[in-house]
Amino acid sequence: MTVNQAGAITRARQAQVAATGNKPLTLQDQINKMMPAIKMALPKSITPERFTRICLSAVSGNKALGECDPTTFLAAMMQSAQLGLEPNTPLGQAYLIPYRNNSKNRMECQFQLGYKGLLDLAHRSGQVKFIGAETVYEGDEFDYELGLAMTLKHKPAVSNRGEAKFYYAVYKMVNGGEGFVVMSKQDVIKHRQKYSKAKRSPWDDNFDEMAKKTVLKKLLKYMPLSTEAASQIATDQTVKTEITAHMEEVPNVWDVDFEEHAADAEDEERRQLDARTDPVTGEVKDEPAAD
Repeated sequence: MTVNQAGAITRARQAQVAATGNKPLTLQDQINKMMPAIKMALPKSITPERFTRICLSAVSGNKALGECDPTTFLAAMMQSAQLGLEPNTPLGQAYLIPYRNNSKNRMECQFQLGYKGLLDLAHRSGQVKFIGAETVYEGDEFDYELGLAMTLKHKPAVSNRGEAKFYYAVYKMVNGGEGFVVMSKQDVIKHRQKYSKAKRSPWDDNFDEMAKKTVLKKLLKYMPLSTEAASQIATDQTVKTEITAHMEEVPNVWDVDFEEHAADAEDEERRQLDARTDPVTGEVKDEPAAD
């Protein structure tokens, strides 16, 4: 976490005390007071106003979120902000999940990545050429083989596909590496029963998407990703009780990467233009026709 981010959080907390005295703040109040820190954490593609509205909408739409320990909710919210993912929306990028911590006798907020959020993080690493997950139904043609010559073939049925039977995820790296992971529906259900402790969770309404996320996350463990990308993925299903410590774990590098890629593209465009410019007349030749 940068000094500016730490200062923004401190000033927000001081403002809370000054504005309310001993009056307890609602969770909505605390979200609004965190606006400066949210603005500093978010990538440029998401406005703090939009992100704040999304979080407030999540609280108003789920009474249990409003009952969560405020620090755990704010930390989960900041986790989502720093990753540049919108929580609890139809996009399915990330979720703020309330659950009861019986050992502490309180409600806490757990941050969960969604299937599309995992895909976003993998693609942002710049190391992945292709990555995705699919559902295999009873009527599909499906076969795979492990070992030194791994193969996977899936031909979806045109109609009458039946019930889901398997889920698999595949990847291909920029450097040519590739691989896949397959899980049966029964294995996915066992995973859900072991790790999904909330009474209601994304599994209830988006089973296939969460099943794809499960097999995709398993695949990511075997992929040769950078430490930074791996640490971002590891934030899934975490509960943070301290905002400062939480922010140190997931630096927001999206803006930096975006600006670097944009600068590289601009430099390449300039080099191509220089190559087509006559050094004597200054005239620019037409671009060669595409093959």
